[in-house]
Amino acid sequence: MNLRALAAKVVFQVLEKGISLSVALPEQQKHCESGKDKALLAELSYGVMRQLPQLDKLISDCMAKPLKGKQRILHQLLLVGCYQLYFTRIPSHAAISETAEACRQLKFDGLVKVINAVLRNIQRQEKPLPTDNDTLTYNTPAWIIKSLKQAYPDSWQTVIENSHQRPPMWLRNNVRSQTRDEYLALLAEAEISASAGQSSDAILLESPKDVMQLPGFEQGAASVQDGAAQWAATLLAPADGELILDACAAPGGKTCHILERADTELVAVDFDANRLERVQQNLDRLSLNAKLVHGDAADIDSWWQGDKFDRILLDAPCSATGVIRRHPDIKWLRKQADIEELAQLQSKILDHCWKWLKPGGTLLYATCSILPQENAQQISAFLERTHDATLIAISQQPNPDDIGWQITPGTENMDGFYYARLVKG
Repeated sequence: MNLRALAAKVVFQVLEKGISLSVALPEQQKHCESGKDKALLAELSYGVMRQLPQLDKLISDCMAKPLKGKQRILHQLLLVGCYQLYFTRIPSHAAISETAEACRQLKFDGLVKVINAVLRNIQRQEKPLPTDNDTLTYNTPAWIIKSLKQAYPDSWQTVIENSHQRPPMWLRNNVRSQTRDEYLALLAEAEISASAGQSSDAILLESPKDVMQLPGFEQGAASVQDGAAQWAATLLAPADGELILDACAAPGGKTCHILERADTELVAVDFDANRLERVQQNLDRLSLNAKLVHGDAADIDSWWQGDKFDRILLDAPCSATGVIRRHPDIKWLRKQADIEELAQLQSKILDHCWKWLKPGGTLLYATCSILPQENAQQISAFLERTHDATLIAISQQPNPDDIGWQITPGTENMDGFYYARLVKG
């Protein structure tokens, strides 16, 4: 099937059905014949998600009435067509003719002329990208902009701009296979440019690569994991022989990193059975072992009858606003009401996990959010109601008096992330 038709289906699934891009895109990529086609389909799908408000405005300005009902997928097709005209090097005539052909393949022969006419009109007018308001200027929902203005009054524009950059590719060296310097040497031999990150196992590639090009990847020499997420194992500081809980563990990157760094007895729990399979796949590739539990981190009593834990990593369910550069669909799938619900869930899980932490033990709270309600405010409220909890400053945080370490997108090329280290009295 025509690539533009596949892209329209992906965008339709995300915007009309609420399915994440990471699920919708691979489903349509199955119909691609080559890696090149898969890459273009990803470019069109991700691109529309990044620039959605501006594309929407350009299209609606050229139409007498919106496409609704069964024809709604043609609005998504127009978004794909418009993205090509403004943001790719595809020649205009090819972009328009291929998009019109996609309309035919989507079984709307009678509307091919409409698609053709709207895109030709947009091309002919050569309007600048609309910037009538903040949502259009920053291609971000108003509620997110408002939240970021409150949280980062001096740098909110930078936070948003960095959230729209194309993300780099980070690797995590497996210390059980080789030192980081040894793996950097292997990358250099393979003519892959890379540099060491700030945390001990992190490696930043100059440009993204297919994992099958990475030396020893299948044998577990390295894993793909953003630099910010790699701080989790370092800050948790696992020691040999300890009993550790990784709460909300899927897809397992942090689980594996903990096990690479220490010989621990690790229990990894997740509420989603399908995502738990990903944890097992990661463990298998790296030849590591953990006890996997399909269960609720807010109800440990129902599935664990063992001892309390020496250390707990709580990578809490969150808005994922720190990883929009990797998942731009988050902007359109998340709603403002979700934040309060997530904050309540985080609070519930945090209180329950604390009960299962040994005296003297460490709990590392983590999110990939940049919203204070899920981070500093969450931990502040926890400390107020939990008399045996002490916040231990993280040496990497810019201000030792801050409640936890907030990493914003683009800092040292990392995703947005938050960490708070708590010790039980």
